[in-house]
Amino acid sequence: MRENHDQVNGKTKQAKGDLKKGLGKLTNDDSMIAEGERDKDKGKIQEKAGDVKESLKKSW
Repeated sequence: MRENHDQVNGKTKQAKGDLKKGLGKLTNDDSMIAEGERDKDKGKIQEKAGDVKESLKKSW
């Protein structure tokens, strides 16, 4: 299955969120941990939106 832009961008945001979260844990920076969590959640939502788009494309 070929991924669309939303799926790829969503996975990228999740990876960036993981990195921020990890850096925040290393430096004891609670705001960076929270920012990483938000980025990761946004990425999950974007990836799911891409999944829905792909599903709709296949059904047409």
